[in-house]
Amino acid sequence: MEVTEQLVDKLAHLSRLRFSDDEKTAIKNDLQNMIGFVEKLNELDTMGVKPLLHMGDANNVFRSDELQGSVTIEDALSNAPIPDAQFFKVPKVIKK
Repeated sequence: MEVTEQLVDKLAHLSRLRFSDDEKTAIKNDLQNMIGFVEKLNELDTMGVKPLLHMGDANNVFRSDELQGSVTIEDALSNAPIPDAQFFKVPKVIKK
């Protein structure tokens, strides 16, 4: 795949970016190098190769879920600027 000025302009438009001419040239070269790298990887025979799930041999250790105490409603509302019996009151922001 060939990276053209039109492709760089289209990508810049889609991503809402503006580039100078020098930046466009650098981006065009970088994109062409990336595409060339991927095309080179596509030449490899990967039949029989299992997908990589983790970068290392270490397994993630998960802790068990345990029910713990929580903040009481009174404590949670103690610093509220406009407290209610059970809720935080906030100013109305949506007008009908």
